Amino acid sequence: MQFELSTEYLDNLKLAVQNQDTETISAQLNELFPADIAEVLNQLPFEDVRYVYALLSEDYAGEVLVELNEDVQEKLLASLTSKEIAEQIDNLNSDDAADIIAELPESVQDEVLQQIEDSEQASDIADLLSYDENSAGGLMAKELVSVNIHSNVGQVIEEVRRQAEKVDIVYAIYVIDEKQKLLGIIELKKLIVSAPYTSVEEIYNDDIISIKTNATSEEVAELMEKYDLVVLPVIDTLGRLVGRITIDDVVDVIREEAEKDIQLMSGISDDVELQDKVWILSKARIPWLIIGMCGGIIGSRIISGYEGDLKIHPEMAFFIPLIGAMGGNVGVQSSAIIVQGLANNSVMSSNIWPKIFKELSVGLLNGFLCSGLIFLYNLLVSDSFGLTLTVSIALITVTLFASFLGTFVPLTLHRFKLNPALATGPFVTTLNDILGITIYFLVGRMLYSIFL
Repeated sequence: MQFELSTEYLDNLKLAVQNQDTETISAQLNELFPADIAEVLNQLPFEDVRYVYALLSEDYAGEVLVELNEDVQEKLLASLTSKEIAEQIDNLNSDDAADIIAELPESVQDEVLQQIEDSEQASDIADLLSYDENSAGGLMAKELVSVNIHSNVGQVIEEVRRQAEKVDIVYAIYVIDEKQKLLGIIELKKLIVSAPYTSVEEIYNDDIISIKTNATSEEVAELMEKYDLVVLPVIDTLGRLVGRITIDDVVDVIREEAEKDIQLMSGISDDVELQDKVWILSKARIPWLIIGMCGGIIGSRIISGYEGDLKIHPEMAFFIPLIGAMGGNVGVQSSAIIVQGLANNSVMSSNIWPKIFKELSVGLLNGFLCSGLIFLYNLLVSDSFGLTLTVSIALITVTLFASFLGTFVPLTLHRFKLNPALATGPFVTTLNDILGITIYFLVGRMLYSIFL
């Protein structure tokens, strides 16, 4: 049954911890999944976290540890001895165990690895730690089921029974040769319906998608999404099968990348969380705030350059916020569409001009609609035809330029291997504000000179 954390549940648990009522605590937690327990612990004071965590069994404790928020996990790991950590991760999948150990100082990592009783598990974890955490090698788990191509179905079934003890879910059975080179995959349906003495060569499928250990986590996610895979075999540079990546690991990658892009779009330069310290949160936000402030200063200097025009036509000041806001909104909309297309590979940055032309067409249409509305509004409420025409023409022009920048900037950033999400934040907004104000006053100066 799905668990929903409530204030009442937390209050009861805190009271049980305060009274050291271990029976009540165990009764409340026994029916929960590890992810649910982690959700509960994330909301408790650390003293309570430590007390409750100590009551969990070793097998369960390791799975809960994996699911905890980074800050809670870090504090908890610091409070445990190397032996306690080793005991709790000994039964985890190698990728989860490696993720936990990677958070420890290098000297502690060595101590924990030496304390792990299963030498094969320790060796697998040490191997995974050698890969970059954002690569396929860093994502993969070593636990999998593989069989030799010269086996028959009966031998394969026995091998599956033997190897499956260390694999939580058997997604696939991989076929390898004597050099561990990946040759293909056996579908479980074919394995079940085939006679015991049928050769593996007769039933295996050599049309298999794999990825190399040095591929990026983004490439892994794109490949699994494109081919709707739940598991992806990982090979080394020699084509040898070294691990597998499951869909749950890729979901984490997709979530983390989405969170990172959202932060960049909002003008947050570092990967931060709400639980981080005030200084860390401030440091991540201040660079783009300063850039935005500098943009505002430039905008104010532009306005001051047209001070004479404003003295003669002070009504122009009323529409400065509208022009700036429209330019910023249009730019963000255009860049958001392009960034989304780049993320799902529906847009390629190799040929940018058709995309720019399309966004300019959209910008022109939207500009005509919005400028038409503001034109009608000014005809009704304003007695200055010069102002009416100035605002409408400036709005169309600003919309076109904002559409161009909102499309061109993310495509250019992507072309130079930079994160295009940067373009949807304060960068484009500030640039469009400056450009919009400049266009507005230039159009106003030209039109007012004609009509007056």
